[in-house]
Amino acid sequence: MSQRPLPPRDRRIARDLGRDCRRRLRAQRRGAFHPWIGMVGAVGWMIALPTVAGALLGHWLDHRGVGGPASWTLTLLLAGLALGCLGGWQWLQRESHRDDESNDPPDDEARR
Repeated sequence: MSQRPLPPRDRRIARDLGRDCRRRLRAQRRGAFHPWIGMVGAVGWMIALPTVAGALLGHWLDHRGVGGPASWTLTLLLAGLALGCLGGWQWLQRESHRDDESNDPPDDEARR
């Protein structure tokens, strides 16, 4: 008795599940607690550092008397936050792409 091919939706679910399992196994072999914990910390720092740097630079400019009624602190804090979020998002996209194109051989089940 031959097996029927999986519908496209089920093939996609099987592929994603296989990728997640391989990611967890790689993390276990490296001794990582959880594969996403490190990413969360890295993205947090990627957002926090530009935000704080923008706020400090803005505060320094405000105390120097540069500019008029606009608050440099708030402006540069928001600019740093936006840059940090953009950088974190791009890094997560790159990491996700790298996991998808991993050197691990694909599962036979995911290909059906």
